[in-house]
Amino acid sequence: MKEMGIPLEDYWWYLDSRRFGGVPYSGFGLGFERLLMFLTGISNIRDVIPFPRTPKNIEF
Repeated sequence: MKEMGIPLEDYWWYLDSRRFGGVPYSGFGLGFERLLMFLTGISNIRDVIPFPRTPKNIEF
């Protein structure tokens, strides 16, 4: 942060939380598409994606 010129006093809360290292924790995340698969009984995730990415979908 010092090398990039970021003022340390603005991020005191972050530096204080990192003083003793990270905390071991875990979590669980269920994506929207997987929830839709479960609710609808559809077995392929590509069938429930609201905005699918397909070849030639976007022209660059």
